[in-house]
Amino acid sequence: MKKQIIETDVLIIGGGPAGLATAIHLADLMMKNVESNGESAPVKLPYKIMLLEKGGEIGNHSISGAIINPIALKELLPEISISDMPFESEVKKDEVHYLSESGKITSPFTPPYFGNHGNYLASLGKVTKWLAGIAEKKGIQIYAGFNGSEVLYENDKVIGVRSGASGIDKHGNPMENYQPATDVLAKIVIFAEGSRGSLSKTVINKFQLAKEKNPQIYSLGVKEVWEVPEGNIEEGYVAHTLGYPVDSTQFGGGFIYGLRKNMVAIGFAVGLDYADPTFDTHHAFQIFKKHPFVAKFLKGGKIVRYGAKTIPEGGYYSIPKLYADNMMIVGDTGGLVAMPSLKGIHLGMKSGMLAAQTALSALQNKNSSAQQLSMYEKLFNDSYIKTELYPVRNFRQAFEGNLYTGMLKFGAQLITGGRGFGSEKLSVKEDYKHYRPLKSFNDNTFMNKMKDELSFDKITTFDKEMDIFYSGTNHDEEQPSHIQIVSTETCQTCLEEFGAPCQRFCPADVFEIVEDTKSNKKSLTLHPSNCVHCKTCDIKDPYQNVIWNTPYGGDGPEYGTM
Repeated sequence: MKKQIIETDVLIIGGGPAGLATAIHLADLMMKNVESNGESAPVKLPYKIMLLEKGGEIGNHSISGAIINPIALKELLPEISISDMPFESEVKKDEVHYLSESGKITSPFTPPYFGNHGNYLASLGKVTKWLAGIAEKKGIQIYAGFNGSEVLYENDKVIGVRSGASGIDKHGNPMENYQPATDVLAKIVIFAEGSRGSLSKTVINKFQLAKEKNPQIYSLGVKEVWEVPEGNIEEGYVAHTLGYPVDSTQFGGGFIYGLRKNMVAIGFAVGLDYADPTFDTHHAFQIFKKHPFVAKFLKGGKIVRYGAKTIPEGGYYSIPKLYADNMMIVGDTGGLVAMPSLKGIHLGMKSGMLAAQTALSALQNKNSSAQQLSMYEKLFNDSYIKTELYPVRNFRQAFEGNLYTGMLKFGAQLITGGRGFGSEKLSVKEDYKHYRPLKSFNDNTFMNKMKDELSFDKITTFDKEMDIFYSGTNHDEEQPSHIQIVSTETCQTCLEEFGAPCQRFCPADVFEIVEDTKSNKKSLTLHPSNCVHCKTCDIKDPYQNVIWNTPYGGDGPEYGTM
């Protein structure tokens, strides 16, 4: 069977808020342009817009806290009132707490950038599904269940994306249900893959789009949604925490959000620049739920959903060049998250709208060169994206290594307009470079310090295997592993030096260290069918020995309400 070839004018990779905002705004601009010429509304758009989403349905892979600043949605859909948007609740109460092992200190005021007045709690899965419905009515072709496996080039320029073949066994042989790859060719390709996009990562490297930029750094966030008895939490309640169970060398904390119908969104996010190879964000989250302040919200409730995602936190200086010949990058893929407010949905959507404006101009001029698409950079610099990101350009860098000195540096940044102490641009190093050898800890590791807390009652706290069940994750187990280990020899070296941190940093038990009882040798076994697509392994492996690729289209978690 020969591979299929499909052509379109604009191809958007990713059905999250940034990708859908790109599609909707581009369609609206096209229609407005036609109407402004005095013509009647066309039956179809003058240019083809196609969006590919790797999840089986739009929303399946969408996960965030989520607190949404509605500014971009109101701009994108001015005809729709806030009350008709699929939000859970307006934020009504906002608290910040510092947790000790059994107590808490409540901040008497809301720290700068932490406030959520005028923002809304939401399920990102519901929001994206709603946006997809609007997009389809505007004539946009949306294809869920299509994975982007490879970027296509011609004369060293992006010309499209290949959606991987399916029906291949673990050894790479075609089976009876084999379907060949599909090449989707486009005049302009817009990458909206989310955090650590597997295709955009290769494009950024190929064209050196991150040259002279800070490397991107990340947090890993794990989240559960609970249904709790009436009275446990107030709708619109928001609490953020610092402190326990992470120590002062780590950047991270928890969140508790009161949703409609006695639902609670609860989670924990930790910067991946930690040094301890035994640290486990999922386990820290379970310990967090045992804290008296937190446990009261969940008492008598039941878990509904679980998920995890990485969050790009490098800020303004880690944003790559967002365009090249025939292509642009939007949203989390470009690292457009505002720290310390930890919000990126509205920035991602706005970037999509700017990319749409740029794309239409390129189509009309029949020119999609980098020079033409540089219009995107000009629009970006004149938008509220830069206005929000630039004043906190050094925020995350300040917290590298110590929470308390980070607070001091952040205070200086508030006074100096973001510069802080010393140079204008603080540098950082990649997350995986922070690990220290296991022997340097002298047993003073997270796993040793917390060993008495690492018991799971399967009522309030869960092991990874049980949480994976609540993620709805499903993969065709006959397919080749979408998680590649570059060198098994390197795995042995990693075992000896770092104790195989992959078994800790993965929130879905994809990596298992198995000991042979006869030889007493340890080796790595993969369980890729557990994967929730957070891509932490691609980021945090100390030898960069793991490569995350997209599995078959449609595989992965089914977050739905996350």
